[in-house]
Amino acid sequence: MNLETRSLRLMLVLPLAVLALPAVTAGDDVTVQGEVLDLACYIGHGAKGDEHAPCAAKCVKSGQPMGLLASDGKVYLLVASHKDATAFEQAKELAGKRVEIHGVSMARDGLTAVEVASVKAL
Repeated sequence: MNLETRSLRLMLVLPLAVLALPAVTAGDDVTVQGEVLDLACYIGHGAKGDEHAPCAAKCVKSGQPMGLLASDGKVYLLVASHKDATAFEQAKELAGKRVEIHGVSMARDGLTAVEVASVKAL
C-alpha cells in the first residue's frame, strides 16, 4: 500500500473515530433558574411544584438524587463540589422551591449536571 492510499484511508477513518468518542463537556460556568427537584419522584411520577415541596425536601435530605427543572424545561442533575459542598447542602433546603444556581456544567452521554457553587431562593 502506497503512502497516498494510506493517507486517504486515514482521512476517511479519522472523522468516524472522533464521532465514536463519548460526548463529554466540562468547565462552563452557568447560571440556571428553576425548581429544585427530588429526581426520584419527578422521574417516577412527574412530582413537582408547591404541593410536592414537603416530599421533595424529605427525599433529598434522605439521599435521593437532586435536580433542577430549569425555566426552559431542561432537567439538570445537581452535584456537590468535592472541595466545598456547602452550596449543594443549601440547595437541599430549597427542595421544591424556585432558585437560581450558579456552578460548573458537565455533560456525558446525554446527562447534564451542574456542580453547585452557589444557590439563592427566588
